[in-house]
Amino acid sequence: MASVAESAPRFEKTAMSILVAVSFCHMLNDIMQSLLASLYPLFKANYNLDFVQIGLLTMTFQVTASLLQPLVGIVTDRWPMPYSLPVGMASTFCGLILLGNAGSFELLLVAASLIGFGSAVFHPESSRVARLASGGRHGFAQSFFQVGGNAGQAIGPLLAAFIVLPNGQHSVSWLSGIAMVGMVVLSWVGNWYMSHRRQHASKAAPSRTLPLPQSKVVWALLILVLLTATKNVYMASVSSYFTFYVIDRFQLDVQQAQLMLFLFLGSVATGTFLGGPIGDRFGARFVIWFSILGVIPFALLLPYANLFWTGVLSVVIGLIFASAFSAIVVFAQELVPGRVGLIAGVFFGFAFGAGGLGAAFLGGFADSHGIAFVYRICSYLPLLGLFTIFLPRIPKHRAV
Repeated sequence: MASVAESAPRFEKTAMSILVAVSFCHMLNDIMQSLLASLYPLFKANYNLDFVQIGLLTMTFQVTASLLQPLVGIVTDRWPMPYSLPVGMASTFCGLILLGNAGSFELLLVAASLIGFGSAVFHPESSRVARLASGGRHGFAQSFFQVGGNAGQAIGPLLAAFIVLPNGQHSVSWLSGIAMVGMVVLSWVGNWYMSHRRQHASKAAPSRTLPLPQSKVVWALLILVLLTATKNVYMASVSSYFTFYVIDRFQLDVQQAQLMLFLFLGSVATGTFLGGPIGDRFGARFVIWFSILGVIPFALLLPYANLFWTGVLSVVIGLIFASAFSAIVVFAQELVPGRVGLIAGVFFGFAFGAGGLGAAFLGGFADSHGIAFVYRICSYLPLLGLFTIFLPRIPKHRAV
């Protein structure tokens, strides 16, 4: 017993360092990914793109990730691949190089697909590593991991505003050095993951017994998928077109619009982090209720607000709405125990895919009816969150 007690602090320190590492790499990963959306005004001017083509860029990136992530999750649940993490980062590296040197819209699509592939490989396995490093605090670990990504999404527009826009499209290639740092850190994480697997090789595999009847589990998963789709169509559409919206409605310049986008994405990062610890304390179901239903009045007001209140409401919406995602992932992992990679792949992948399809679909309305019309449509999407009332309770002694 003494040896176990002596080793526990070292294990907790190691686990936290790994959690910090995967969250840090999630930040690097999403800094690079968010550059794509942040540079839409630049690409629109350089390649004379319309809003449908802007939506296609978003769709190419997000659907590539969406289609591959569940497959990666299924494969790695059966055959874990610790060193797939730096491979995914290498794909993003190649996508950034191409993004900075593309000479046509078609090459922009290829670059977007390479970045999407990097996302597909990165998210399921890094989410698994975060859970392994959690010490049982699954909500905290998932939100800590996710907040790295949200922080990266917020930082990306700043890099676009102050590095790429003043220096031109070729300067995107300079930022590929971020991916090289990620490859080094993720190689170290892969070593820890491999060592962790060896240390626990003699332990029995996690139980896959469902905590509820299969019909209730399927119904709950369908509701969670609907909530994820609603949330991410709204969030992707807002973030994809937010710069165009504030430029068109309030006559801001591009840098001012990027700062407004940073304000929104920064609140998303903060909300994501707060959702996990609150979920550990009060339960994932409570966080989902508060987040999905609580955002409705603010979303309905946003299209009619002036510049000041647009900033305030975007922050409130980001804080409240973003807190749901970690809770949704944890709740789904408790519904289907032993399938961490599959659940992470489905929900991270579906998040990207639903957002991409929604952004592309709404791009057509932006071209034909104006960007303000899109924001009025989006304001009603959170009403679908009323389906949250049908989520079942998971018995506490069965949650894993």
